[in-house]
Amino acid sequence: MTRKQKRLAVIAGALVFLGSATGLTFYALGQRTSYFYMPADLAEKPVEPGQRIRLGGLVEKGSIQRGQGTEVEFAVTDQIKVVKVVYNGLLPDLFREEQGVVTEGTFDARGVFVADSVLAKHDENYMPKEVADSLKEKGVWQHTGDGS
Repeated sequence: MTRKQKRLAVIAGALVFLGSATGLTFYALGQRTSYFYMPADLAEKPVEPGQRIRLGGLVEKGSIQRGQGTEVEFAVTDQIKVVKVVYNGLLPDLFREEQGVVTEGTFDARGVFVADSVLAKHDENYMPKEVADSLKEKGVWQHTGDGS
């Protein structure tokens, strides 16, 4: 093997290594992706049970029901459709009815969204950007303050 052939073999090996590392990285990142949906989006394009997603919208008025311990049931709405959510854990202090919320989790076989995290707005002038944008797009939420 000549010196030029050795150099080409080393470069080719490095390119194969970098290509493999890049491919594995994109594969791993793709597996951790959780897509954002509003309730009306789920009515149009349902997701499979077990697929991890983020569900956003407003906490429906009168839907919060506390169960045993830290279990809570509530509904998330975009004023068009409603999705029932079950969460077992401590809710954020600012979680309340008719406020913006983003939950992350999966649907069970019954069609109930089982959340493993719940994020609520942090003051009266803020709603999670994805939720606000989706609600504005559907024409069901208008922001009146200066915050977002």
